[in-house]
Amino acid sequence: MTQILVIEDEEPIRENLRELLEAEGYEVLTAADGRVGAELAQQHLPDLILSDILMPEMDGYDVLTTLQQNRHTANIPFIFLTARTDRENMRAGMTLGADDYLTKPFTREDVLQAIRTRLAKRSALQAEQEAKIDDLRRHMATMLPHELRTPLTGIMGYATFLRENYEFLQPEQIREVAGNIQNYSQRLQQLVQRFLLYAELELQARDDLGAEAWRNESLENAADLIAHVAQAEAQKAKRETDLRLDLETADIRISEPHFYVLLEELIENAFKFSEPGQPVHVCSRVEENGAFVIAITGHGRGMTPEQVAAIGAYRQFDRDKYEQQGQGLGLAIAMRIAEIYGGSLVIKSEPNKETVARVTLLTTAP
Repeated sequence: MTQILVIEDEEPIRENLRELLEAEGYEVLTAADGRVGAELAQQHLPDLILSDILMPEMDGYDVLTTLQQNRHTANIPFIFLTARTDRENMRAGMTLGADDYLTKPFTREDVLQAIRTRLAKRSALQAEQEAKIDDLRRHMATMLPHELRTPLTGIMGYATFLRENYEFLQPEQIREVAGNIQNYSQRLQQLVQRFLLYAELELQARDDLGAEAWRNESLENAADLIAHVAQAEAQKAKRETDLRLDLETADIRISEPHFYVLLEELIENAFKFSEPGQPVHVCSRVEENGAFVIAITGHGRGMTPEQVAAIGAYRQFDRDKYEQQGQGLGLAIAMRIAEIYGGSLVIKSEPNKETVARVTLLTTAP
């Protein structure tokens, strides 16, 4: 049964709302002041909260602020009940995260329509999240076992070969087999590290307090790290002559390890999905609004608009046409890192022509 919490210090209004909502089949909790209301919300986690603004102990703004600081209650739909209709007070409530306002005196239909609208919106958001989780499960079930099995098979095969034939192998042959085992081990290690990083990012994205702590991290002279990562990726791809750098620097709000991963994923993709001889451009600029923008441009097969819209973990597009390694986490990791630090990652692509990954991050400048 849907549970609604009513926080209202005027008993006649509180009781009228309780009777109205119970008649509509809702389970109702009531509180006569903000302090008790906040305690009940954290104890029972209702599906929706109706709250007066002017109350003893804690006013409605304080109740909302308190609940916004708790990840268990931060997303509960919150509707203010108020006799104050001035724009300034409405803006203050919406800024704090209120979902709607009901102005006293309100009608029965006003109350029920506001509740239905907010509950429907919450149900739609929950359904969307569940669909994303189901989609992730499907892709994990398809991709992860294969990606784990491939390097493990290589490690086990070469180890078995070495154990059974070591008496007949020359030192150079043993060195070659050991090198192959090392390569497969590094691939497996990278896969596990990326999976753990993605899981950590997803958890942190749902923890407002933890994400806020991360946003206090900063990096000085971002251009130095951009150049370092770009040159390392170009060297790894044996395409140093294809790299084009045009960098403006800034101090930005992101940790160095996360910025390194973000750059590595995007620049590696630019080289991976383009042919030798095609340039890879890495540019950075400080825009007039103070944002720091990195644009990474590659010229290869690109993605369709539908593929760009479907970017997510464990997705590899056109895998049936192209042989490629990896678990499809790169773009999802880069996008989540940018979002956690208050920025964004936008992909624009023209198939078989050009793909641009545009990262926007906050600078430390006031």
